[in-house]
Amino acid sequence: MTPKSRDSHHSAEALATHLPPLMVAAERVAATVSQGVHGRRRVGQGETFWQFRRYGYGDSSQLIDWRQSAKSERVYVRETEWEAAQSVWLWRDGSPSMSYRSSEALTDKSGRADLLLLALVSLLIRGGEHVALLGAGMTPSTGRGTLLKVWSMIEAQGANAPLNGSLPKSETLPRYGRMVLIGDFLSPLDNLRQAIGGFANQGIRGHLVQVLDPAEETLPFTGRVRFNGLEGEGDVLVGRVEAMRGEYIDRLEAHNRGVEALAQSFGWSYAIHHTDHSPEASLLALYLVLSEAAGQ
Repeated sequence: MTPKSRDSHHSAEALATHLPPLMVAAERVAATVSQGVHGRRRVGQGETFWQFRRYGYGDSSQLIDWRQSAKSERVYVRETEWEAAQSVWLWRDGSPSMSYRSSEALTDKSGRADLLLLALVSLLIRGGEHVALLGAGMTPSTGRGTLLKVWSMIEAQGANAPLNGSLPKSETLPRYGRMVLIGDFLSPLDNLRQAIGGFANQGIRGHLVQVLDPAEETLPFTGRVRFNGLEGEGDVLVGRVEAMRGEYIDRLEAHNRGVEALAQSFGWSYAIHHTDHSPEASLLALYLVLSEAAGQ
């Protein structure tokens, strides 16, 4: 190792000691996944002109190109390439139910969702993509500063977890963008349909990553168990959990199939991730899906 590279290595180690553990873990996961996508084609970066299109309902007046509009009786807006094809909006469920974990050996769903989101941000900005955290009033941007900004916003949202909904709120976004929603999606399907539909109707292509604790799918408990509602639902005492296991599993499987069907009905993709599995495989699959969508 040369003196110069040794100094760089020491500087990197010194910087890492000041980063929060979540950021370090996210960067490590992203670095591992980036090796699997090295050399794959991706769209180029830039805020270059994309196209003119007719002004439509929901468009901001700031997007109007008055010079182009003056050439005809119609009003046109100017779209840049990154807004039309490369911006990715990210969201993860920060509601109290995401704090569940069935074992001390596992991370809770919230921690895994945060890790997946930050690792995806790191991976996307390595490829020159522009990203933003949905619902934070953030303009899509790229570069390492974006990763730090997203992390700080997640930390701020975490402090107000009781105020966060289990589904993203409606928001007007530029057309042709992409979106990644990460959560357990255990909300009623009608609520999920309304949330997804609001974005899909804007021309947004999206991807759902459902994060579940393994116990939520298998209900491995036996005997007398008290289940505590994490979002004010109250407590339920079950005398013999094993007696209801089959019906519970059937209902959850039906719900998850409904979530997948909803995503597909809007042309969105769907994947499930369990907290007892490593995040790398899910992140790689998600990144490849995003790359394919961008190529199209």
